[in-house]
Amino acid sequence: MIKKILAAIIVVLSFQCISAQKSALKNFPQGYTAEEVGRRMAYRFVTEKHNLHLGKWIGYPETFYWNGSIRYAHLTGDKSLMNLLQRRFEHLFNDESALLPIMNHVDVNMFGSLPLWLYEVTGDNRYKDLGMPYADSQWECPESASEKQKAWANQGYSWQTRLWIDDMYMIPVVQTQAYKVTGDMKYLDRTANEMVKYLDELQRPNGLFYHAPDVPFYWSRGNGWMAAGMTEMLKNLPRKHPARERIMKGYLTMMNSLLEYRNNEGLWNQLLDEPEFWTETSGSAMFLYAMINGVKRGWLDAKTYGPVARKGWLALVDYINERNQIDNVCEGTNKKNSKQYYYDRRRHIGDYHGQGPVLWCVAALLEK
Repeated sequence: MIKKILAAIIVVLSFQCISAQKSALKNFPQGYTAEEVGRRMAYRFVTEKHNLHLGKWIGYPETFYWNGSIRYAHLTGDKSLMNLLQRRFEHLFNDESALLPIMNHVDVNMFGSLPLWLYEVTGDNRYKDLGMPYADSQWECPESASEKQKAWANQGYSWQTRLWIDDMYMIPVVQTQAYKVTGDMKYLDRTANEMVKYLDELQRPNGLFYHAPDVPFYWSRGNGWMAAGMTEMLKNLPRKHPARERIMKGYLTMMNSLLEYRNNEGLWNQLLDEPEFWTETSGSAMFLYAMINGVKRGWLDAKTYGPVARKGWLALVDYINERNQIDNVCEGTNKKNSKQYYYDRRRHIGDYHGQGPVLWCVAALLEK
């Protein structure tokens, strides 16, 4: 009897300890709460101009800013904001339909995640009908594909595979949404298989990722795409899925490494292992998104990572100016085998590459 009582006490104390550490992600000072920051950033979005890819279609940075705004509106029950977001999207069904992306590349196919998010929160089948072809076409290899693309498809991977770390958010974000709205495991299975391939090819022993096999640099936002992409997979993969253990190992190894590479602010630099480089906010936000989810979902030790995520969030919010724009966002970046190239990338204010991930953090903090 005494042993049972002691065991029960240990369980209660352990739960209280975890809860106490998770509280590091609550009770922020005025101006730093998820509700305040989310409102500032999301309401700014509905006044912004379109961010077009190649000057033609809605680009992925706008898509992710839009997704973050939707998640904030949904989690807070802000019907006025949701109406504004839907009204803005309505133009894409009508007078702005030419801005809908084509379906030939990871950077444009991920647009499908946006209407699928809207379908999830509204139930309007028009969104589902628009979004699903973007998910399906990632595995429907066209006749016009190159021999290399066809080779990827023949191995069961997306024909859009490039082995750039960017891909591991672009592909999972639309495929996991397709799973969520259909319940069809094929979307998770094939994306998990793809993720394992990228982990095997690009993750280094220290847990970080090269931008590509021929570019041995730990670029902040690129690593952020991996961190956020693994998070989306782990949020959706069943516990007994055959790829879950491998993806979790990659995630945990990366999170542990990120502890070491924080700068004095509690954020991360443009190249993660270069202490003389500048703080880069879009990648930092993605790392925080992954950590907040990890702490709240029990993947990460709350005692270790809760305070790290809190300090990082407070520092990140300090980069948001009075116009609700985040500073120090690396401009759009291709791969290049040059350390100087990464150092010299321009630092933008209000770039959608950074605005969106801040809202992802907001959503992670708000989620129960």
